[in-house]
Amino acid sequence: MQQKATLESVREMVTPDHVQLASRLTPAVLAAGVCLLGWRGRGVTGERKADGSPVSGADREAESIVVAALENVAPTIPVIAEEAVSAGRVPAFFDAAFLVDALDGTTEYLVGGNDFTVNVALVAKGVPVFGMLLAPASGRLFVTLGPKRAAAAVLSTTEMEAGAMPPLKDIAAVEPESAGLRVLLSRTHRSDATDSFLRQFKVARIDRVGSSLKFGLIAAGEADIYPRLGPTSAWDIAAGHAVLAAAGGSVITPEGAPVTYLDRARVAGPEPFLNPWFVARGRPEILQEV
Repeated sequence: MQQKATLESVREMVTPDHVQLASRLTPAVLAAGVCLLGWRGRGVTGERKADGSPVSGADREAESIVVAALENVAPTIPVIAEEAVSAGRVPAFFDAAFLVDALDGTTEYLVGGNDFTVNVALVAKGVPVFGMLLAPASGRLFVTLGPKRAAAAVLSTTEMEAGAMPPLKDIAAVEPESAGLRVLLSRTHRSDATDSFLRQFKVARIDRVGSSLKFGLIAAGEADIYPRLGPTSAWDIAAGHAVLAAAGGSVITPEGAPVTYLDRARVAGPEPFLNPWFVARGRPEILQEV
């Protein structure tokens, strides 16, 4: 019976009602953001997971808020959440699942940086079909409102605490300017491969930004490209990918293939949720001639 319910839900969620899903999830995403700010205000400390990556009590509590909401909103859709997976809890899934990273940018969060995010994505048949991400420190919220419609808002802490969906303004990625590309790079990860990749382009500016916030900035037309030639996990980028795609952008490998998620062969491997190297771009003409 559970298998039948899940398969039926897959068919329904390939083209979800974005506005309704966003409305129902907004209170939990905002509550998770308030939770993260509260932990940091009290002096949060971190620890190391088995893979060496950082984690804190804030990660776990924020994740529990989001997962509980998803289980209420869509009880037959599996939820794949970072800290649950780290603890060995990986649900069975068919062609759809929610991906949750309730604190992306833990390293920056623990040292007092402001670019950390809360991320929720719905992936169906390998494609992120819904996404919501919140940067609590700045109050910036990005969400898909349709397959080709992305929107954003800026909330005060008081508005986040209220938990209601704010008025949203449509956003769209923009064409690069003639002066060159506005590039976003990670604050904490950079490689020789990234430097080599960027030499192919006329670059006007490079800014360093933490977490999945980079996807939202490109979706809002505030940057053009984010190359990540290094390891990331599916829950790190799927929500941002969904928002960027809805705003007219895309996420591809350096060779030009689309980035997809929850591939069964990959999930069965030793690093089941690892992404390939990728480039997030605001417009398709970027990389066309590379």
